Parts: sequence; C-alpha cells; structure tokens
Amino acid sequence: MIIQLFIPCFIDQLYPQTAFNMVKVLEKLGCEVRYNSNQTCCGQPAFNAGFWNDAREVSQKFIKDFRGADYIVSPSASCSGFVKNYYPRLFDNSSLHNEVRETGKRMYEFSSFVTEVLEVDDVGATLSGKGTYHDSCAALRELQIHSAPRKLLKGVKELELVEMDDTTTCCGFGGTFAVKFEPISIAMGEQKVANAVQTGADYIISTDMSCLMHLDGIIKNKGFTIRTMHIADVLASGW
Repeated sequence: MIIQLFIPCFIDQLYPQTAFNMVKVLEKLGCEVRYNSNQTCCGQPAFNAGFWNDAREVSQKFIKDFRGADYIVSPSASCSGFVKNYYPRLFDNSSLHNEVRETGKRMYEFSSFVTEVLEVDDVGATLSGKGTYHDSCAALRELQIHSAPRKLLKGVKELELVEMDDTTTCCGFGGTFAVKFEPISIAMGEQKVANAVQTGADYIISTDMSCLMHLDGIIKNKGFTIRTMHIADVLASGW
C-alpha cells in the first residue's frame, strides 16, 4: 500500500517531529510512505479569507502533486476536511470535477486512516499518565471523526483516557477567527483548558496541531503543567 503524506504548513514549519512520528507509526504498520517535496498548501487559508481564485490555483497544484498514490494521509483533520468537502465546491462543473472527487476519496486524516483502512486499534504505544481528548471542529463536524482517535488512545499502554466537560465545544482557534475576534477566541480557549485541567489530565490530545497550538499558548500564559500532544506523537511513544 503506497501512501503519500500531506504535511500542513504549520506542522512543516513549527512541529516537524509530529510529521516524523506519523511516518514512524505508518511504517511500523507496514505502509510504504512517500513524501512529494513539491507539495505546498492545500489552499484553505486563501479560501477562508475569501480569495477563491487564489485558493483554486493552490488546490490545482495539490491535485497534481498527489496523483497516483493509493491514499493521501495527513496529520490534520482541518486540511483533510477541506480537500474532501470544499474542493468539490471550488471545482464544481469544471474539467477537474471527476478528479477532485477521486482525490477526496483518497484523502484521510491520520487516525481515521489507521482505524478504518488499516483496521488497527493498538499500535503498541506506551505513555504513562492521564490524557483527555479534544474533538477539533474539523474532525468532528467536517469528517465525523469521533471514535477513531479514542480507540487508538485506549490501546496505549499506561494511558488513562478521561473525558472533559464540553469536549465537542470549539477551542476558539478557528484559523483567522483567532485573529479577527481575539478576546472571544481567548475566552473559548481558556474554558477549554479549564475543562481539561479539571479532569486531572497530564495531556490534552487532539488530531489537530492548530487547536493544540492555540491551547498551548493559553496553558503557558496561565502557568499550567498540563501538556498538549498530537495523537501521532502519542502513538509513537514508548517504542
């Protein structure tokens, strides 16, 4: 099985170890992992800002860069959801319409790929402590991902998984929302962190580093000891 990795901009620039850990897990599970170094952005920032023509140009490059792979796997529900759900809108009634639909079918967020395609619930990871899972809006609402990451986390040895209050509530990041509506974004993030801390968890875990980056800033500002971890980093622990 050949997998092409799509690594989002912010993971490439700020959290490259998360990408390496995803590769580590996929290779352990028997996948042939490839990385096209020509890849850039999926086009979501331009689309969300209203620059649809620019987004369409970037998206066309994405489609070209990822031709030929059995699957496209990304450590981001946000980017995966954009490709699957919004590319059809960008290319509706165009010459790329059928290829866009086919690309969307091959696009997977990391945790859903492991559980749904590889049909694996336990990757042999070990992480001591207590963790609480944050449902990102993109994972939960755009991709309907709820059970997949929880199944994988329950398979991690020495990790106790506990649910926080209002786990499905937005953390407040929302891309440009955090910039345009900073006070509201911060208040939402503070409530999310407070709910996580209340569980006594050592880790806040999620499929999306964008959410975790936002929450980590609040955690550091407040001086809490709880840590943020991407699910790929958790699943690569202890082996």
